[in-house]
Amino acid sequence: MSFQAYLDAIETTTGRTPLELLDLAAARGFGPTSKAGDVAGWLADDYGIGRGHAMAFFHVLKNGPAISDKHVGSTGSHRDESTVLHLDGKANRPG
Repeated sequence: MSFQAYLDAIETTTGRTPLELLDLAAARGFGPTSKAGDVAGWLADDYGIGRGHAMAFFHVLKNGPAISDKHVGSTGSHRDESTVLHLDGKANRPG
């Protein structure tokens, strides 16, 4: 599963875009210095999000939308289109 696909799955499960979840996380006091387990616990308790998906969200919370180019342009299930993740929702994705 690509990094973007993890975020898309979170949006499908929660009904909220990653940007909306970032705002909710900030309102709860979560930010770049938060512990991953605390964020994962919140997502599990409030939305039923599993640890792997929660860790993808935590990466965005901690580092922003930029990801490594490790899988960009590769083939296979982990392939991402870009090193910049789309956080404003599946419906707003270009193309």
